[in-house]
Amino acid sequence: MAKRAPDPEKRPGFFSQIKSLFRFTREVYPWLPWAQIAILIGGILLGLVVGYLIPPLQIWSLILWGVTGLMVGVFGAMFLMTRLSTSAMYKKIDGMPGATGHVLSTSLGRKWQASDTPVGINPKTQEAVYRAIGRGGIVVVGEGTRGRLTRLINEERTKAQRVAHGVPVNVYYVGHGEDDIAIGDLAKTIKKLPKAIDKTTMAAVIRRVDSVSQSATSLPIPKGIDPTKVRAQRPR
Repeated sequence: MAKRAPDPEKRPGFFSQIKSLFRFTREVYPWLPWAQIAILIGGILLGLVVGYLIPPLQIWSLILWGVTGLMVGVFGAMFLMTRLSTSAMYKKIDGMPGATGHVLSTSLGRKWQASDTPVGINPKTQEAVYRAIGRGGIVVVGEGTRGRLTRLINEERTKAQRVAHGVPVNVYYVGHGEDDIAIGDLAKTIKKLPKAIDKTTMAAVIRRVDSVSQSATSLPIPKGIDPTKVRAQRPR
């Protein structure tokens, strides 16, 4: 008798995702429900005021404008929650090993290529170095204490400069010290880099850098909480 194929994993529904996102965001911002209620009430009141000011003044007109205001309030409450959820995610992963790789691999967009796997790591201290390649050149990001990252950063920068001569190499450190970049500002900082290479050059640089990089399977992944597990699912 042939074995029955396993059922595909059922994806959470829209309202289930909304509920999950709300709970996740509320953990960091406990005042979120009150802000959303205020936005809903404000939307309804705005709709009633508009309905009162626009003639002719009739009950059905006030009701329609009130419902319209409610929909505007719902949209505003959802927008607030979505924006805060991103900030909440950054707050939760701040300081976690692997957080830098998660941000680089998910938040840079199509103009950049990066992996959540470090290109260099100190197994004892978990200091790690990540790399991103895009239209702005090559970016090397250190995660950990600067003093213990010096050798790893210099090795990766030298490697990049050797195989991609003339391509700018920018170095950043994630943290809260002087000249460090907060994890929440990392993607924005990289995206602001001026365009330095075209798409063809970018593809060539990626091939050249990958050809001399260590195999990702030989690098131990930093231990700690997986940043992807603390990120609430976005509603589709």
